[in-house]
Amino acid sequence: MSADKHYLTLDAVTATYGDSIAVSELTIEVAKGELVSLLGPSGCGKTTTLRMIAGFIKPTSGRIILGGQDISQKPVHTRNIGVVFQSYALFPHLTALDNVGFGLRMRQVSKNEIRERAAAALATVGLGAFLDRYPTQMSGGQQQRVALARALVIEPDVLLLDEPLSNLDAHLRAEMRSEIRSLQQRLGITTIFVTHDQQEALAMSDRVAVMSKGLLMEIGSPEALCDAPSSAFTASFLGDRTVIEGRTENGVFLANGLVCDGAPAGATRLVLRASRLELGNKPGGPLDLSGTLVRTAYLGDTYEVDVQTASGMVRLMVPSLTPPPAVGSSCSIQAQPGGATFI
Repeated sequence: MSADKHYLTLDAVTATYGDSIAVSELTIEVAKGELVSLLGPSGCGKTTTLRMIAGFIKPTSGRIILGGQDISQKPVHTRNIGVVFQSYALFPHLTALDNVGFGLRMRQVSKNEIRERAAAALATVGLGAFLDRYPTQMSGGQQQRVALARALVIEPDVLLLDEPLSNLDAHLRAEMRSEIRSLQQRLGITTIFVTHDQQEALAMSDRVAVMSKGLLMEIGSPEALCDAPSSAFTASFLGDRTVIEGRTENGVFLANGLVCDGAPAGATRLVLRASRLELGNKPGGPLDLSGTLVRTAYLGDTYEVDVQTASGMVRLMVPSLTPPPAVGSSCSIQAQPGGATFI
């Protein structure tokens, strides 16, 4: 494998705080130019992992290898790593140009070169006309772009993004995630993106590393994790899915009140994907499961529907063009292609 294939390596990295383990023997290899998201609920260790890469936290054990060099114990200022924080961390008394140039000043770059490179970085993020604006004179989205320009202007070996979109409204968040991804691909910069937002991770990443309680549950492409997750945690965390435990006999998955054909030998869990299920009046297809509709919620393009079955509550997302039956109705649940997978 070439060096570019494992440009950034986390080798059994562990971080502990007293008796508490924040990250446990995390191993991930990131290719040069790849964007990998660390995805998981609050407290899963993703931000701690990012801070270890940046150098703000020293690993308790394990190694961080960047470009073939062990940087695990190197001070922050000696690592050529750009960081965009959740709060942006802009200096309120400095203009956009001076905020972006701050890291270059710390590197003792000449004043003329600082201005030239900072202005170019601001132009790269679409703020070429905002050089003399102060943070209080800019919107949240503009401040976010300044923070991004400040991270990029040092030409970092790795870009670290710590929940950078969480303070933006939904529309701007979607716009900025597209812009950041486009910029990252154009510059070919190796990027680690920390988020708890599944849509952000799926939309922006080459691969997604799913974490829980300091552990790496699995890592893969967005398509692979959504279509064929290998862990029950990933299946339940990524989108609306129901995981049902049972057993497999002769290619048939069996659980309380449930039968599903096409199960591989040894499968012990059935994963039902909400957006690929539909309500019917009678059983059909590989899945035989019925229940009582107990809740509906209108979400604009879809209805969120909960059906109580003998195997537990099952979530469906059905198009709003065809409203679901009334609460209390008996119904069967049918699986469209990809609606029922097995672990």
